[in-house]
Amino acid sequence: MPTELVLPGGGKAAVLPASTVDGQLVVPELVQRVGWWDGGAEAGDPFGSVVIAGHVDSAKEGIGFFVRLLKVKAGEVVVLRGAGHSAAYRVDSVTSVPKDALATESGAFEQTGDHRLVMITCTGAYDRSRGGYQNNLVVSATPLPT
Repeated sequence: MPTELVLPGGGKAAVLPASTVDGQLVVPELVQRVGWWDGGAEAGDPFGSVVIAGHVDSAKEGIGFFVRLLKVKAGEVVVLRGAGHSAAYRVDSVTSVPKDALATESGAFEQTGDHRLVMITCTGAYDRSRGGYQNNLVVSATPLPT
């Protein structure tokens, strides 16, 4: 299980387990922490997605750790650490998808196929009347050889 995520530029965040409740991934409330979806792969698994989700900001705590994802580019390296091990991933894609399409059209939670890291946060326009950001940013990365 991952316990720390290191983004390009050296920013580090603790990784906490995150479960799905009523079809929604419950992301840690503390915006400087990120959540590992416990229904997904672990770093080093031969297949499936390691899904890490976090907040871009919050009204109570301000800027979140995953605001950094808004500047991540293809080719950059992300590292997951846990239990004395680390795994490096190279970013392949950065895409924005409508919130209502995250689970059905983004492939972010796919557990078949090659192993990869998927990081998710909010992006796009903020609409208070509709309850928040209207899109999700999905950053996908493939493992680098060890």
